[in-house]
Amino acid sequence: MIKIDNLTKSYQDSCVLDIPMLEIEKSECFGLVGNNGAGKTTLFQLILDLIRATSGSVSIKEQDVSDGETWKAITGSYLDEHMLLQFLTADEYFDTLKNIYSMSAGDLQGHLERFETFFNGEIIGKKKYIRDLSKGNIKKVGIAAALMGDPEIVILDEPFENLDPTSQNRLKKLVKREQEQHGTTILISSHDLVHVTDVCNRIVLLEQGKIVKDMKDEKSVMAESLTDYFDR
Repeated sequence: MIKIDNLTKSYQDSCVLDIPMLEIEKSECFGLVGNNGAGKTTLFQLILDLIRATSGSVSIKEQDVSDGETWKAITGSYLDEHMLLQFLTADEYFDTLKNIYSMSAGDLQGHLERFETFFNGEIIGKKKYIRDLSKGNIKKVGIAAALMGDPEIVILDEPFENLDPTSQNRLKKLVKREQEQHGTTILISSHDLVHVTDVCNRIVLLEQGKIVKDMKDEKSVMAESLTDYFDR
């Protein structure tokens, strides 16, 4: 589904990412963990062709992301609030995306109903601009937007951050549902080891831009391995 080959990213004399090979299979729930500066966001930005690689390539369904547009139609993402049109209300924003994705009003209603519990009555029907919502509610808008159009791949950077505990648990259920019912390939970066091991069936640990662990194991085994690593 996603193939990374000899991918590097450098700024001046500093190499911030160096991944010789990485493949992410269809329907995987892929977790990416590491300390600040490990290269997690940089990797996601390279996958989404938001920044240019110093060398190497990323391909989605065998198409180089820097050499075509087809992959964008099957890929949804939310990295941060700057991806949103913050001068719109949530209703206006979703309606704008509805037109981009050629969805009917019924399609949009059906999509938003999937997030009714997650939204907790705080998103739809409000007259606040997105920029005036709480950080947690801005994140909820971004996550719901990332899943519009039923993408085959969804990339979420720190999705649990700024969410209250109830919303975090609801998001975990939502992620599991998307993967199990729709076969969505989901990539999640997170500092929260508990949440990422709860939802992901594969976890890659980055340190100073390099992969130091690539785990496909029982959740309890992955959790113990990560705890041991960060307790050094």
